[in-house]
Amino acid sequence: MQKFLLEELGKRGYEQVFTPHVGRLSLYKTSGHFPYYQESQYPPIIDRETLAKLSQEGCSCAELSNKIEKGEIEGYLLKPMNCPMHIRIYASRPRSYRDLPVRLAEFGTVYRWEQSGELNGMTRVRGFTQDDAHLFCTEEQVAQEVEGCLEMVRLVLVTLGIGDFRVRVGLRDPASDKYVGSKEGWDKAEAAVKEAAKKLGVKTSEEAGEAAFYGPKIDFVVKDVIGREWQLGTVQVDYNLPERFNLTYTGADNQKHRPVMIHRAPFGSLERFTGVLIEHYRGAFPVWLAPEQARFLPVNDQMIAYAEKCAQEFQAAGLRVSVDKKGDKLGGQIRRGQLEKVPFLLVCGNREAEAGQVAVRSREKGDEGAQSVAVVMERLVNMMKNRVS
Repeated sequence: MQKFLLEELGKRGYEQVFTPHVGRLSLYKTSGHFPYYQESQYPPIIDRETLAKLSQEGCSCAELSNKIEKGEIEGYLLKPMNCPMHIRIYASRPRSYRDLPVRLAEFGTVYRWEQSGELNGMTRVRGFTQDDAHLFCTEEQVAQEVEGCLEMVRLVLVTLGIGDFRVRVGLRDPASDKYVGSKEGWDKAEAAVKEAAKKLGVKTSEEAGEAAFYGPKIDFVVKDVIGREWQLGTVQVDYNLPERFNLTYTGADNQKHRPVMIHRAPFGSLERFTGVLIEHYRGAFPVWLAPEQARFLPVNDQMIAYAEKCAQEFQAAGLRVSVDKKGDKLGGQIRRGQLEKVPFLLVCGNREAEAGQVAVRSREKGDEGAQSVAVVMERLVNMMKNRVS
């Protein structure tokens, strides 16, 4: 999945970045994640020197705990979001309108303090990896960049075989004060996401109160095999964080201007997406996604060397294969491979070894007879390259 996305990012001019797992608390105060998002974060981390100093000053445990909880002591935070880190990268040097859009992407692990009763397998966890990206562009570029992000999310879902999804446009709740930024910025951002969602041409709903605290968003919501809905891909337009961090670029008029920020994650959480995929395919993954694409089955111990030789050739071609060396009869090996839903079972017997072949049993067609090792390898390589079942 990561390799697939990296290929698509490369086609679209993204720069791959890597950021730390912890950041200064002040960074998240500036962004607004602390305190607006505080209930979903791990407590701040305070270094030993600061703790020792406060202890010497007579600060009690209760007072210290209260100060940490309120963020009154400078410390560090397990990052709940990647965006402040990407903002720092953007702001690390002067930017010109000629540089925009800047597209930064990262497979970044983030941490959320989910309540124990809310945790659920791979779909609701306390530490997960986002295929996160942040785009910095001019106001004139917003519509085109948002449309490009939405098309990418749709491509990811369709390529992975998830066709049953809807698009939810998350807007602010007029009765709530949990949002940051100006009314003008929100109006522009909401207009941009509404227009982009219309152009997608899919089932869309607008829901007040579903916006992030810094901007409206477009979520791709999918159904699993038992009808539960999960939010996976998301695209968000943000006029607020560039303002809070005083981000600028130099325009064609040689004046400073404020960029617009777009948050984008096609998978959302890789763990959640993987969990949904496991249930969606019931473990019978398409060949290109299968953790084990083929398994060699030696009919006896003498054929293990031939099976391993074939496996090495497949692995050198980038295929994920294994050799069954448990030593039981061929029927048991085939049965085990079928139960584990391995796409291709390749039997290695004396006749096959002499002819440079394997007897092919595919998950879809069953017994396909003896075929050249090179032909089978080319077939699997093409299936993986073209991302077919």
